[in-house]
Amino acid sequence: MSNRNIVTAAIQRRGVRQFVKFGIVGASGFVVNLIAFTILDRMTHWSFLWDFSIAFMLGGVSNYALNRIWTFRSSGHPGREGAQFLTVSFLALLLGDAVSWVLKGPMHVAGNHRVWFAATVSGMFLNFFVNKYWTFRDRA
Repeated sequence: MSNRNIVTAAIQRRGVRQFVKFGIVGASGFVVNLIAFTILDRMTHWSFLWDFSIAFMLGGVSNYALNRIWTFRSSGHPGREGAQFLTVSFLALLLGDAVSWVLKGPMHVAGNHRVWFAATVSGMFLNFFVNKYWTFRDRA
């Protein structure tokens, strides 16, 4: 089997397809998050963690809507799924806050955007797997 056929077969697998879609949705949420963080960072006098947390949750709202409609094509109860997605996002936020605290505190990493990037990426895999197998799992 050629490398191209292996890649095609992998993409056709449902889980891989969902992960790719999740990544695309995540990239759009990443942009929402970045824009919100940049605006908050430049226009408010709030702490880094407030700016990061608010921007992270705004990105999460757009991610929930797009993942529900496109990635997982869910027909589950939106209130239940929304609460579960929010719970997972909150756990990822706590992970990101911890990463931010370590990078800005003990490690003295300079540059808010570098810390923001590391903190945001830290929750990506947690978000995918918990949402796939808990929030949007097939309930048929």
